[in-house]
Amino acid sequence: MSVRGIRGAITAENNDKDSIFVATQELVRQVIVANQLATEDICSIIFTVTQDLDAAFPATAARALGLDLVPMICSYEIAVPGSLPRCIRLLMHVNTEKKQDEIVHVYLKGARSLRPDLV
Repeated sequence: MSVRGIRGAITAENNDKDSIFVATQELVRQVIVANQLATEDICSIIFTVTQDLDAAFPATAARALGLDLVPMICSYEIAVPGSLPRCIRLLMHVNTEKKQDEIVHVYLKGARSLRPDLV
């Protein structure tokens, strides 16, 4: 079994708790479904948000999905001119038998522009 990293990103409608929760939960759910993961397969999740999102922690939204035992951290991204606004990204580490090229990275809503090769 290997530990693999899964990347994902989504944009939130607004900088408010509900928008951040909805977007984060959609992203986490889609990553889990796309990679056929069980909760116990998830080792950790690192969330980053653009500096225009400060109304809620994405990790709190993920905890509300029942990921209570998964270590998580939230961080701000550097403010790069022209970067995608209201973006939530994740790097999920999972235990899996899948090969690296079998991992499905998930980019949703406005974040699809970040990785058009994966959409």
